[in-house]
Amino acid sequence: MYDKNLYESLYREKLCSAEDAVAVVADGELVTYGAASAEPPAILWALATRLRDGSLKKVRIFSGPAMQTSLDSVLALDLSDCVERVSQFVGTGDRGLVRVGLNSYLPNHFHQLPRLVSEYLRPDFCATIVSPMDRAGFFSFGTNNDFISTATRCARRVVLEVNECMPRVHGDSRIHISEVSALVENTSELQVFTTGPTNPQDEPLARHIADMIDDGATLQIGVGTLPAMVCEFLRERNDLGIHTEYLCSSMVDLVRAGVVTGARKTLHPARHVFTIASGGPEMLDFIHDNPAFESYPVSHTNHPAVIAQNDNMISVNSVIEVDLLGQCNAEVLGGHQYSGSGGQLDFVRGAYDSKGGKSILAFHSTAREGTVSRVVPRLNENATVTTPRNDTHYLVTEQGAANLKGKSTRERALAIIQLAHPAFRDELLRAAEDMYLV
Repeated sequence: MYDKNLYESLYREKLCSAEDAVAVVADGELVTYGAASAEPPAILWALATRLRDGSLKKVRIFSGPAMQTSLDSVLALDLSDCVERVSQFVGTGDRGLVRVGLNSYLPNHFHQLPRLVSEYLRPDFCATIVSPMDRAGFFSFGTNNDFISTATRCARRVVLEVNECMPRVHGDSRIHISEVSALVENTSELQVFTTGPTNPQDEPLARHIADMIDDGATLQIGVGTLPAMVCEFLRERNDLGIHTEYLCSSMVDLVRAGVVTGARKTLHPARHVFTIASGGPEMLDFIHDNPAFESYPVSHTNHPAVIAQNDNMISVNSVIEVDLLGQCNAEVLGGHQYSGSGGQLDFVRGAYDSKGGKSILAFHSTAREGTVSRVVPRLNENATVTTPRNDTHYLVTEQGAANLKGKSTRERALAIIQLAHPAFRDELLRAAEDMYLV
């Protein structure tokens, strides 16, 4: 029997203001906090106030891609001399900071990040948004499990910002009040990833990808407007499943429509598995306390050996450019860190090792209104190889699709050239001859 009074007493004992919660942070300590929708605004603003009034001189921060709350508070430019920041991924809000040296990137495979946090970083102070406590004394990490669930178990001090807007999510997504140093109550609307309006140029790409997805497949789809359009072209499929890093509104819409049931999944059958979710109030309300949705640490969702246990696993991600060897760059643009490795290679490898699985890397064949080819002879010295040539499976552009597995260097170079825009194919063929590929 649960001792409800005990947990309520502990709750009252640990409840405090945001100002009191961050008062324990000392100079030079490492602070980490929930990413995306789990950025805790009350705690971050209280920490920024300490930095501004001088009661805290310097702090180190490890975090995910910056959302508006962190950009306005602890990562504000006027505090740049007080904050040394490292991020596990570079998002839209981080790119300007990276260019001027105010944000350093930690290269990582996403599934390994919890281990890096527990073995190497070991934060002093960890904060994240959670759902309200249940009668057994548990809070849910809600939209963000990723690395923060591990960080709360290895940090010296843990503060939870309890928010009624955070959904309670099933799976391995709980933390008990006995594991917590302090609690702060603050109900405010959760931040949401914005991907912008649908791009009509994505339609040919999306159709090619959708045609490669059969009934009963289990899906991982990345972030952006392209995944949303792919989902629209899957409305006639049956019994799709979800095992993904990022759960978006478009995927949840497929659940609502009965397209995604998980009935044919070989791992977590009839369960829609994720580690990060983002969407508006309607989506959050739908996944709240819904046993069909399960969240797990990214060390589980993104581990290639776990992913491969899903038969007919289909992974769909985007890249910036591809060379004639089949090397893919998904994170560096113009010599600067533009994104991050994230879980791309995790799912590339896991999907290929799945029985009947496919890893799909998609990109538009040109950039800058058709003046630049995204298929290049060889990635330049300023680029980064996100997916090595040995791992690349399917490449898709609006020109078509190519399976590189089992192809020689000559065969794959010719196949990749056919994915380029016709205006650049002759030039690429000459480059392939100069490289002795053909």
